[in-house]
Amino acid sequence: MKVSTVVKIFIGVVICLGIGFVGSIATQTSVDTWYTTLNKPGFNPPSWLFAPVWTLLYILMGVAAGMVWSRGFHHIWVKTALYHFGFQLVLNASWSIAFFGYQSPLVAMLIIIALIVLVLITFKWFKVVNTTAAYLLIPYILWIVYAAALNFEIWRLN
Repeated sequence: MKVSTVVKIFIGVVICLGIGFVGSIATQTSVDTWYTTLNKPGFNPPSWLFAPVWTLLYILMGVAAGMVWSRGFHHIWVKTALYHFGFQLVLNASWSIAFFGYQSPLVAMLIIIALIVLVLITFKWFKVVNTTAAYLLIPYILWIVYAAALNFEIWRLN
């Protein structure tokens, strides 16, 4: 692996973890207060699981983005893939802000539906550029679909 690829992967991971940090700031505002008062479905995972899962997902996402970026930003497919990736990162952070910051499961539900659509489009474009990078997004896709189901049930129960 070339040094430039490793640098791009590193930058991708740092950016994704940074977005995760922004989301965690919003989460911390009400995870121990408002969130604890909500009715939750039986498939709600234990609270301690979220941080390690999201950390792993952000690392995988950053590696995937770095792999795509290493194919050359001058290429239209790489640009298209990374533009979609960047926009889905904005939606990712927006979900935490809506759900925990504004304590609005309904708005968060609308955001996560858009997020799922955008991540699937990102997956498609990553696959065009680098199949391995696309496959690194699969755990993220599965988790946000699960998170959407959890979000919906929390909204429905409350």
